[in-house]
Amino acid sequence: MGCCGSAERTKREWRPLEDRSCTDLPWFLLFTVFCVGMGSICGFTIVTGGAARLIFGYDSYGNTCGQRNDQIEGVRLSGLDHTDRKFVFFLDPCNIDIVQRKIKSLALCVSLCPSEELYTYQDLKRFAMVNGSELCSYELAGHKYPGLPERFTKCPKLPVPRSKPLPVFNRCTPVDVSCYAKFAEAVVTFVGDSSVLHSLIAGVAASKEIIIGLCVLALGLSMILMVIIRYISAVLVWILTSLVVLGSLAGTSILWWFYIDYQLYGNDTSSKVLKEEPEETRVEQSRDSGQALLVYAVSATVFTIILLLLMLFMRKRVALTIALFHVAGKVFTHLPLLTLQPFVTFFALLLFWVYWILVLLFLGTTGNPEENEETGLTEFRLTGPLQYLTWYHAVGLVWISEFILACQQMTVAGAVVTYYFTRDKNRLPVTPILSSVLRLVRYHLGTVAKGSFIITLVKIPRLFLMYIHNQLKGRENMCARCLLKSCICCLWCLEKCLNYLNQNAYAATAINSTSFCWSARDAFVILVENALRVATINAVGDFVLFLGKVLIMTSTAFAGVVLLNYQRDYAEWVLPLFIVCLFSFLVAHCFLSIFEIVVDVLFLCFAIDTKYNDGTPGKEFFMDKALMEFVESSRRLERAGGRGRSRVKEAASERVEMKPMEQSDFVLCLSEDVVLFLCICLPTSTLFLFASLLHTPSPAPSPTLLLIQPPSLPHANTSG
Repeated sequence: MGCCGSAERTKREWRPLEDRSCTDLPWFLLFTVFCVGMGSICGFTIVTGGAARLIFGYDSYGNTCGQRNDQIEGVRLSGLDHTDRKFVFFLDPCNIDIVQRKIKSLALCVSLCPSEELYTYQDLKRFAMVNGSELCSYELAGHKYPGLPERFTKCPKLPVPRSKPLPVFNRCTPVDVSCYAKFAEAVVTFVGDSSVLHSLIAGVAASKEIIIGLCVLALGLSMILMVIIRYISAVLVWILTSLVVLGSLAGTSILWWFYIDYQLYGNDTSSKVLKEEPEETRVEQSRDSGQALLVYAVSATVFTIILLLLMLFMRKRVALTIALFHVAGKVFTHLPLLTLQPFVTFFALLLFWVYWILVLLFLGTTGNPEENEETGLTEFRLTGPLQYLTWYHAVGLVWISEFILACQQMTVAGAVVTYYFTRDKNRLPVTPILSSVLRLVRYHLGTVAKGSFIITLVKIPRLFLMYIHNQLKGRENMCARCLLKSCICCLWCLEKCLNYLNQNAYAATAINSTSFCWSARDAFVILVENALRVATINAVGDFVLFLGKVLIMTSTAFAGVVLLNYQRDYAEWVLPLFIVCLFSFLVAHCFLSIFEIVVDVLFLCFAIDTKYNDGTPGKEFFMDKALMEFVESSRRLERAGGRGRSRVKEAASERVEMKPMEQSDFVLCLSEDVVLFLCICLPTSTLFLFASLLHTPSPAPSPTLLLIQPPSLPHANTSG
């Protein structure tokens, strides 16, 4: 049996876009059942009244405002008719529990929120008589408010602030939110003075048009960069490669310079600084400092040598990265609707998150009524097996979010695969993106559900460990903290690896219409066979795309500084610029992540194309002209190297004088030898020569030196 119970096949036959069948149907059914369960939770909260209690509000006795209520056993003042009382009024709206994030105050259902500030109990009586809205507890008569002894505990705290009802949720909220200053300061920890918060908010309000304009600018720059990166990829990649090499060489040289300077002059300086220390301490600290600098310099040298070797052996594969970037730019030219994928995914996630938050709030007001022992107020809580509905709902957040992101990856992969394996680009479908979406919905939803479930199995333990780490912050010992962080880091790395493998598995499914396990295995085999190319594309490509994100963010920030310069209060720049920079980076990340997916799918298609096709009749390549040029140049170099190696073997076997090489072979071998000598051998030998000459320990003098050196005179005694 093969993967997932399918019959094992002896050889993979890649037939791009030929056969199409449903994949991972059981996982699609499982995901459908899970989504039905998510919907059932929403229906349960609506049927049991949780949704009504959230929207219409309820008082501290379990009565829902705006409707007739049933008596709750054991709860006094329950079962009242609140048909005319549609708003929730808090006796002390500023009594906020910051930890639990809720108002710790008696809540009542009233017919009208106080539209003016009330200073005395006489004002409360007048408001009740005129408007028919009693703001004290139900058992107190409105015309007796000023003389009742219970008025201090069962009437609102004076003065009663002017309030307005919230739209949809029918809660009376104070117009002046100054009483929430403490809560705001607790949330925004960097604000020490409320005036600073007011100034920042005023700056955002005054610059809202500029912020919106700069966000649109970030969108435009991201779209433009995805199109023009094909023209600047070669220059950009080689500039970045040169900067990395030069930076590592410069850092290594500086460290060796520091070591040389310390060996020549550092001992005298350190002895002056540590002249009050004992002589043994001075010698030991000086030796430790010199050894530390030597370790730093040698480590930097080893890193630089490894980096130079990698650059030397991977220089040809950098050309593949450039070619893939060029073809990816062409993909966006032929498939412009790819640029809309981030918008579609964002809105799908936004709609789901809004739904999820609403159902979570419904769950917070669903369950059996219980009296809070601390406050004496009635609250609704899930008990027994129903309390696991919240955990089910939390798992749904992760799985369905990952499912939406996986659908985006599968859609992009399907469109890119269609583009790559269509020889005549003029015969592409009218809307390859729409065709990819239809194939996904018709055939491959089960594959996407399975891949997203695997990510969920890794992400949920990581999130659980992060929650435990935050809860135990300051209370766990060093060993436990290190163990938790190590587990979190390992799970994060595993999640990233699985994400990359899933993405290539979706591309393999889009090519050959195989199940998730078979696609993941085939993609893994292809990636392992091209490990160096994968490493080069991920290292160079990801760094280039990261710099593209930084470029968009800095360009938007620069435009923001120029536009905000008209507002001379520079303190108000902070929050608008932060919002603009954050939004521009997120937008650039969303768009360039699509570009990264396109590059990865193109590479998988290229690897499959070069493995199963050789350009002969009947096995023609599918690849683009830029990739074809890369393949041809690689073949020329391989043929040249093969001729040189075969001639060397022939000369060695026959033991005859080797014939003169052709001029092209000689130039090729000479250029490679010169590059190898200049980049590797010469810097390495020079650095280690300096290290051996300058690292002069103080051993015991040899007998020869003792014979040549004159005897030392005894020290003069200056004490007398």
